[in-house]
Amino acid sequence: RLQSLFGIVGFYRCFETKKDLDEIKKIAIQFARQNLEENRGIEFKVDTRRIDKSLPFTNQQYSAQLGEAILDAIPELKVNVRQPQWTINLELRDKAYIYGFGYMGGKGLPVGSAGRGMLLLSGGIDSPVAGFLMAKRGLKLEAVYFNTPPYTSEESLQKVKDLAAILSPWNGGIKLHVVNFTEIQMLLNKSLPEETLTLHSRASMMKIAGKLAEFHSCAALITGESLSQVASQTLESLNYTNQAVSMAVFRPCIGLDKEEIIHFSKRIKAFETSIQPFDDCCTLFSPEHPLTRPKKTEMVTQYNQLELLPDMLEKAVNEAMSFIL
Repeated sequence: RLQSLFGIVGFYRCFETKKDLDEIKKIAIQFARQNLEENRGIEFKVDTRRIDKSLPFTNQQYSAQLGEAILDAIPELKVNVRQPQWTINLELRDKAYIYGFGYMGGKGLPVGSAGRGMLLLSGGIDSPVAGFLMAKRGLKLEAVYFNTPPYTSEESLQKVKDLAAILSPWNGGIKLHVVNFTEIQMLLNKSLPEETLTLHSRASMMKIAGKLAEFHSCAALITGESLSQVASQTLESLNYTNQAVSMAVFRPCIGLDKEEIIHFSKRIKAFETSIQPFDDCCTLFSPEHPLTRPKKTEMVTQYNQLELLPDMLEKAVNEAMSFIL
């Protein structure tokens, strides 16, 4: 759990005992045996930090006595004070604390310390990584998924719930909002030029996500977009979808290539789930030749001509279902 907690750089499992040198030696020898059994190497040192200055020995004297006891018990070990393969640490405070090997925490900032954000979570590789990276910078996440039944299956929805569950430990729990996007996508499909459909769909998603974000006290949107990775992620395309909302939009994957994003996906154990072969709404009605260099003013004019759309967006927000994972 601590390894999945942002705001902690690292931590140790430590033994606590009274400040008795014989007791301390026994525990230090146990640590040394464990390091040897786990093939951490044979070269070690002892590092002492004495907070209680009333004790009879200096830091160096404590370290020397512990090192001697370890070598007597395990002769195959060697002392290397300059470049040890592992270290046994002794801290002498109100009691003696002995620790020998550490673990990496999540690093970053404590979740929630930087505010709240709404993640646009698809079933792909990129968006869970984007959520992870922003949680690492202290953003408490909620997530929104755009569902298009009957064109997408129950398995597609379950896949996204599974991805949200993978993010949950890093985020201290997560709430997933599921929006029915079918009616909106059908309206766009019959009313607008085919090559613009992906971009207008993205703009609609941004608007809905923005409304949900405001309602749930989130001050930013997070997406998994990477510059020029697909047609809807060119600079011109991003400029168009950006205008759909007035709040900040964070794109932590924007400068990463696919291999780098996959590296993070595997790190958080989301990759195998992300590549399950279930379509999401972004693949529906995908044009054969999508527009890659849209003119923002023309696109906004097209979009605003859809008189039924504002009410449909509002309905989608109001009817969103929420799951706590």
